[in-house]
Parts: sequence; C-alpha cells; structure tokens
Amino acid sequence: MLGYNRSSLQPTIFLLLGIPGLEAAHIWISIPFCLIYLLSLMGNVALLLIVKTDHKLHEPMYLFLCMLSVTDLMLTTSTLPKMLSLFWFNDREIYFEACLTQMYFIHSLSTMESGFILAMAFDRYVAICHPLRHTTILTPAVIVGLGMFIVFRGAVLLSPHPFLLRWLSYCKTNVISHTYCEFMALIKLVCTETKIRRAYSLIVAFLTGGLDFILIICSYVLILSTVFNIPSKAARLKTLSTCVSHVWVILVFYTPAFFSFLTHRFGRHIAPHIHIFIANIYLLIPPMMNPIIYGVKTKRIKEGFFKLLTVKYV
Repeated sequence: MLGYNRSSLQPTIFLLLGIPGLEAAHIWISIPFCLIYLLSLMGNVALLLIVKTDHKLHEPMYLFLCMLSVTDLMLTTSTLPKMLSLFWFNDREIYFEACLTQMYFIHSLSTMESGFILAMAFDRYVAICHPLRHTTILTPAVIVGLGMFIVFRGAVLLSPHPFLLRWLSYCKTNVISHTYCEFMALIKLVCTETKIRRAYSLIVAFLTGGLDFILIICSYVLILSTVFNIPSKAARLKTLSTCVSHVWVILVFYTPAFFSFLTHRFGRHIAPHIHIFIANIYLLIPPMMNPIIYGVKTKRIKEGFFKLLTVKYV
C-alpha cells in the first residue's frame, strides 16, 4: 500500500480527508475558518498586550485569562495552518510522526484550557465567598504554581497518547476522515485490539475535562449560595455580574466539547460531516470567543483595546 511500511503496517504518511461529503465546498468553508484564525490571533495577542501594559489588570482572574490566551494561540496555530493548507491546496499528506505530534498538542492543550477555566472559577469562588482573604490565598506564588500544575498535568497525562498509537498496525487505511489528527480518528484505523488504549483515553478525559467541569459546578453552587445570602438585591446583582464573562467562557468551551465527546463515543448514526463540524467548533470557536467575551463584558479590557487601536493608528 502507498505510504506504508510493509514490515510493520505503519504508514509513513496519513491522508487527511477534510470534511467528508463536502470536499467540493472546502474552498468556501476555508473562508470562515481563516477569519476565525485571524480573529483568534489578533484577539488573544491584543488581550495579552492589554493585560501586560495595564497594571490594574494584574489580578488573578486576568493572569489566568492570559494563560488561557497563550494556550489558545498554541492550539489554533497547531491545527489551523495545516487545515487551511488542506482546504486551499488540497495538501492532504501529513507524516505519521507529525500526525502524532499534532494529536498530542491538540489533546494536551485542550486539557490545559479546561484547567485554566477551572482556575478562573476558583478565583471567582475565593473573591466572592472569601473576599477578605482573596489576596492572601491567591498570591503570585500560588498563581504561578497553579499555572505550572495545569501545564504539567496536561503535558504528562496526555504524553502516553502518541506512544499508545505509535507501535500499532494500521492495516485498514491511511486516510483520516477528519480535518486534523486526533486520538479517536486514528484509533479507528487500527486493526488490532484497542480496548485498553480507549479505556486510558476515557479515564484521562474524565480526570481532566470531566473532573474540571464537576469542580466548576461545585464552585458556582457555593458562589450562588453566598450571593443569595446577601441582603441587598443590588449587591447580589453586582456580585453576580463579576462572573458573567467567565460563565460565557464555560458555556463556549464545554458545550461543543461535550457534544464532540458524545458523538465520538455514541454517535455512530450521525452524519460524518456533522461530527467533523462539531469537532472543529470545539477546537476553533473558544480561542476566538474568549477575548471577545472579556472585551465586551470587562470595561478595563474594552478601554485597553481602544487605547491599543489609538496608539496603533494615531
């Protein structure tokens, strides 16, 4: 077979199919994808510059947001350039090792995104439930430590994934029915038993994204419990308003994530192009929306964005 190492049935290259059934429309689909990429780059870079230059924004929430922005930039850059090359130039080939590397970055960076969103929820919990201890709990050392732990967790827990797939035999095909390399799309091409590898992937997904989501829900239950004990309605609304941006970030990240996860595991009767679209929404929309959400909802960031434009064009 073309692109295969015959001695081990390991492909030297994979072929990315793109969006199955919509190959003729790839050039048109690439237009919104390219716009999403540009908005993600500009929005997250602008956000990082605004927080860096405005010392009033050097607070735990915005520092965690910067960590999320860096992760978003890395995630979009590890996927979209190759995706756009596929759409524009029909550049379907990707080397086996490059495919495994891309898969690792996608899953580990997505895990880090989830961790930073949880850290932001913890910040909201401390700020609202223990306001007098906020600065003593979330010290610079604690913030750095949490950031390093989140990066370490994503890097280490997902590091076995490439090795779980590296030595398998891919005797079915070397065509990946997807726009990028990811664990479930690759493991479907394997002709040997994969139950243990699938189980490990499932356990890691629960211990990261699943557990993060549960802890975020718990933090907001405690936040709401505290807020509803505030006697003044105006004070309750003002306190809740500090969480609005973060709640939107949670919804934008976890809604497509759960849909993508469920369609992978249980959506065998869902049309392939719908599954691929959901997977791409999960991967591409949050990095674009996060700076927009905080830019619209946070006065300081909005003002910083306009100052950045003024400095650039005056």
